Amino acid sequence: MRTALVGFLILLVTGVVIAVGFSAFIVPQTHRALVLQFGEPVRAIDKPGLYWRMPFVQTVVQFDRRILDLQTEEQEVIAADQKRLIVDAFARYRISDPLAFYRAFRNEIAARQRLTAIVDSTIRSVLGRATFIDLVRNQREGLMKQTLAFVNNDVRGFGVDVVDVRIRRADLPEANSQAIFRRMQTERQREAAELRAQGAEQAQRIRSTADKEVTVVTANANRDGERTRGEGDAERNRIYADAFGRDRDFFAFYRSMQAYEESLKGNQTRIVVSPSSEFFRYFNDPMSAAPEAMRTPSPAGQTGSSAAAATPAVR
Repeated sequence: MRTALVGFLILLVTGVVIAVGFSAFIVPQTHRALVLQFGEPVRAIDKPGLYWRMPFVQTVVQFDRRILDLQTEEQEVIAADQKRLIVDAFARYRISDPLAFYRAFRNEIAARQRLTAIVDSTIRSVLGRATFIDLVRNQREGLMKQTLAFVNNDVRGFGVDVVDVRIRRADLPEANSQAIFRRMQTERQREAAELRAQGAEQAQRIRSTADKEVTVVTANANRDGERTRGEGDAERNRIYADAFGRDRDFFAFYRSMQAYEESLKGNQTRIVVSPSSEFFRYFNDPMSAAPEAMRTPSPAGQTGSSAAAATPAVR
């Protein structure tokens, strides 16, 4: 009897524990809960805490109250200027009404599929009325705001608030990009060739001007040099003529000394000429260049010694 009572108590406690385990549930701060009875929602829970439900009759579905990301696939969009674009976009949304969300989608997987289709169609519709330049430069922010407003209008009543829609990347297709790149490359090469041709033309013009100036300066310098040289030669000839007119013998002696200096330069000088030649006149008779006063006869011994000293040996 006692053993049966103990067994009954154990079964009772186990049943209570199991019932409590199936009846209690916790709603975290980051979630909202929806209590379902035979698949139909009967209660929505917005605050976190410990809650109870009827075991085996009621079930609990929880939804994240935080902002969720929605990634879309790349899609091709034709802009208003008939340019084909590859657009990669994303969206962020929040479950604002769990009951309406459950009735519209049942679960987050179906919600993501439906929201993705709505976002993609709205992006195609909005970008189809804009040009490529508007999208990439001029009105991108305004287009995103317009897309966000249209998406929120489409999901109204689904228990969802879309907080942001952004285009991550909007590019031309690869074939178009390559064609545009080749066209830009050709254009840059043409501009570079034109600039090089202009530079070569200017360089040739500068070189021609410089050559002309060099020719003119050289001609003027040669002219001035020849004029100066002629004036110097004339002055020299005048001086020589004046000196020759004053003392012909001294002038002849001076010119002979210059000829000796020019002819006997260097250590290996050889002169093949007769000693009695006019070229050695002043070597053989140095007194022939002396003035008349110095040509008076002197004593024989003195004259002989002077002549001997003044007459060098020529080899």
